[in-house]
Amino acid sequence: MDKDRIAGSAKDIAGKVEGAVGDMAGNAQAQASGRAREATGTVQNLYGQAKDAARDASDAAVNYAKDAYQNSGDTFRDGSQVVAKRVQENPLGALLVAGGIGFALAMLMSRPPRRPPPRWRY
Repeated sequence: MDKDRIAGSAKDIAGKVEGAVGDMAGNAQAQASGRAREATGTVQNLYGQAKDAARDASDAAVNYAKDAYQNSGDTFRDGSQVVAKRVQENPLGALLVAGGIGFALAMLMSRPPRRPPPRWRY
């Protein structure tokens, strides 16, 4: 819990008490002062809640990133083992897939340069 939330709650309660005392005494200045203190406390409490939410979100993101980093080697290793198993089970299919990927890359990299459109002369 953030110190702004605690201070905001205290100001909010103090403002309500001051406003109630102003109502009972019929003092408009005390009523207005109480309402202003109450509003200030509410705003400070909301600010503390926002800070807590941001802190919690950043902590969750850091923990997620740490977990992803720690498990990345396992995921890569598992993927490599699956690919190796598939290649052992079907070597001809793996060769055809690799050849197709190589052919597609060669076609993408070796296309002729674009020529500008012909100009018409009148």
